[in-house]
Amino acid sequence: MEQYITFYDLKGNLILNTFKDFHVLIQELTIPSAVVKEEIEEIPGTSDILDYTESNGDVHYERRVIPIELAGIKNRDEFLSIHSKFQNLLHGKNVKMIFSEEPNFYWIGRVSVGDINPYGVLRSINLEVKVDPYKYEIISSADDWLWDPFSFVDGIINECKDLVVNGALDVTIQGRRKHVIPKIISDSEMTVTFNDVTYNLSAGINEVLDIEILEGQNLLTFKGNGTVSVDYRGGSL
Repeated sequence: MEQYITFYDLKGNLILNTFKDFHVLIQELTIPSAVVKEEIEEIPGTSDILDYTESNGDVHYERRVIPIELAGIKNRDEFLSIHSKFQNLLHGKNVKMIFSEEPNFYWIGRVSVGDINPYGVLRSINLEVKVDPYKYEIISSADDWLWDPFSFVDGIINECKDLVVNGALDVTIQGRRKHVIPKIISDSEMTVTFNDVTYNLSAGINEVLDIEILEGQNLLTFKGNGTVSVDYRGGSL
């Protein structure tokens, strides 16, 4: 199946779909591995080092640059116009980018529209997108669930919207690789226990810095009376 890209602004408004709007498809695409941010200190007079790379309990990564070649069978004048439209719509902008073969994730990054080749049978246009090291789930745990973008290969279902707490409620969140502090939205005062520590929640939006969703199973126990939502969006390398 031929693959295309859809671009949105950071508010979720559609900018363009490379196939539906311009009938150009992915010709070449390289997603480089995330480069580790190493923090190493040499110990003078020895062959030893001090490695602080995981000093805060996690590994951090550099942003990635994804080169993309789009191509389509177009006449020269039409392709020159397409190149201009790509520059007007995308060049220099920070966007959400979704690949059609991985519709359950998006990338966030800044686009550079490069050179074009308006000659030859197959016209091509090049993009570079400097993205966060992680790709993010389309659906957060506080969104209404949609089956269309769900992947039966690596999809995770975390439904944590408008949960009723009547005394006590256990909520388990399946975390991905990126460590995330979720937003907890409550309509009343209550408490939440995470890793055997209990925190007070006020009515409204709460972000507890010591509640960090890690990869794997994460248990939160709410106590009180009211409705609570946990807004968690997973990130994967």
